[in-house]
Amino acid sequence: MELVTVSLLNGVVYGLLLFMLSSGLTLIFSMMGVLNFAHASVFMLGAYLSFQFGRWVGFWPALVIAPLACALVGAAIERYGLRRVHPNGHVAEILFTFGLAYVIEEVVTMIWGRNAVANNVPAVIDFPLFTIFGSTFPAYKGLMMAISIAMFIFLYVALKKTRIGLVIQAALTHPKMASALGHDVPGVFVLVFAIGSGLAGLAGVIGGFMLLTQPTLAHAIGLIVFVVVVVGGLGSLSGALFASMLIGILQTFAVAVDYSLLDLLRVFGVAVSRTSPLHEALGVKLATAAPIVPYLLLVLMLIVRPRGLLGTRDV
Repeated sequence: MELVTVSLLNGVVYGLLLFMLSSGLTLIFSMMGVLNFAHASVFMLGAYLSFQFGRWVGFWPALVIAPLACALVGAAIERYGLRRVHPNGHVAEILFTFGLAYVIEEVVTMIWGRNAVANNVPAVIDFPLFTIFGSTFPAYKGLMMAISIAMFIFLYVALKKTRIGLVIQAALTHPKMASALGHDVPGVFVLVFAIGSGLAGLAGVIGGFMLLTQPTLAHAIGLIVFVVVVVGGLGSLSGALFASMLIGILQTFAVAVDYSLLDLLRVFGVAVSRTSPLHEALGVKLATAAPIVPYLLLVLMLIVRPRGLLGTRDV
């Protein structure tokens, strides 16, 4: 019971962290149709900026300043980069954001170096929130969960229940009509990209000290974010939340289970000889194979339902 409860709680925490990162990417794709390969790099930039501003002005101001700085970076990317390549189609957009990811990584390396920085949990949120089965649950994880839930509620209400959300969706589907009605369509796109980048920066503030803040952080987390977006359904905010929770819980339980298929076969009385070609494969511990669980889920989803859990278009 203790293993299940603690693993479930850790899985929810990890899943909400994935949602914090994938929500901005989902927003940008659903509103603009741009698959932003530099999104994880903006997340990394948010982690570094929060580390730097945290040293200068403290954690709470950094929690606000770092996402705003990432939002400004995102606005500049859309205004002076994506807007110029957009007429050339999606391939040009993908190549631009792919190259931009390397540019951001090099800028981070030049400023902070190639080694990981000491982005430790700030003392103001480094205390036990509660104790369960003798294990303490840290306050910073509770803060991250609260921010993730608030982020989902804000985005859902803003896009579905407010006038600006309707304008944003109309600007994507019918840009000429929205422009004829007096709406600044290019300005709307800048706003959407800025919000998406700001959300990535906000995720970086929290995720920076949960993960290792180093120049390769974007590579470490970027792939699994795209897995979340595809499994949840391209452009679906609710799908991103469900996929994040599913992947987070599955991977956390996989890490906690130190058994293999060989152990399972032994329970049912099936013996596999050491000379069998399947012995080595069946003997791999589930905890060892945990990193590939999200990608197995991705392959299964592409076979069974290419549009994802709640998506409206095929991949």
